[in-house]
Amino acid sequence: MTESQRIPRQEMIDIIARIAGEDGDHPTIIPGLSVHRHSVSAKPNCAAYKPSLAIIVQGAKRVVLGEETLVYGASDYLLTSIDLPVLSQISLASPEEPYLSMVFQIDTTRLPALLDAIGPEAAKAPASPRGMTVSKLTPDLEDTALRLLRLLDRPDDIAVLLPLVEQELLYRLLLGPHGARLRQMATTESQPHQIGRAVSWLKEHYSRPLRIDDLASRVSMSVSSLHHHFKAITAMSPLQYQKQLRLQEARRLMLEERLDAGDAGHKVGYESQSQFSREYARHFGEPPRRDVGRVRRSLIGRSSGEVEMLSEG
Repeated sequence: MTESQRIPRQEMIDIIARIAGEDGDHPTIIPGLSVHRHSVSAKPNCAAYKPSLAIIVQGAKRVVLGEETLVYGASDYLLTSIDLPVLSQISLASPEEPYLSMVFQIDTTRLPALLDAIGPEAAKAPASPRGMTVSKLTPDLEDTALRLLRLLDRPDDIAVLLPLVEQELLYRLLLGPHGARLRQMATTESQPHQIGRAVSWLKEHYSRPLRIDDLASRVSMSVSSLHHHFKAITAMSPLQYQKQLRLQEARRLMLEERLDAGDAGHKVGYESQSQFSREYARHFGEPPRRDVGRVRRSLIGRSSGEVEMLSEG
């Protein structure tokens, strides 16, 4: 890293470390912007990623999407263009150099107007079909992200300057190596946009039995096309996607609402308790009761550093 690159990175580190004074996930006064700090590596945990830009300024993280693993650190950014259930893990952190990151939610409703301004000449084929990709952080994108963070110290400027900084951030992403994926997600009736509609339906109706032909008809695709493009973008089949949604929600119900495994499994759509326990153990590595007990103990022991990640930071 050159000296000119080190200066903005250090300022980003300083701002995030000051705002996130303690380990955890910290919303900010800027809508859609959160900052994150963790002083120890953590075990993998489920997370729900929305369309967003995530930048790590210190440390590293591992994200498991389907059967693929993405690793990114302080020279990278993670672009998510569609809602995705994942497993995430802080892989590099220490009390001396804690993991520090920022996440900014992408308002997809702002993309069409910006695409009109950019024009079709900027369109190109996606570098990857995936709805989640890692790229090197460019000086232009880093500079824009830094100006977004600086607004946290200038709350009176947010109302006027935030829309301008947000527009530049989206502009940089659209012209980046994976910007074409964002472009396609915002283009009505494109296949990625249709997959986005399928994802939205699955999120809203995850507890219902899934009929692939009905879902394909709902988003105006053939069954074969739905399968092909859904897996290309999410790294999962629609059934696998639904299963992850069910298991993550069941885990949340057991942790936050204190439901037992049988009630949680039934509430998310499982008719067979044994099937629920089997799929839960395969996904999280332990049967429901043992896994939930471990997470509760780790949350109680937060002060000792055993922090369970529950967000996308």
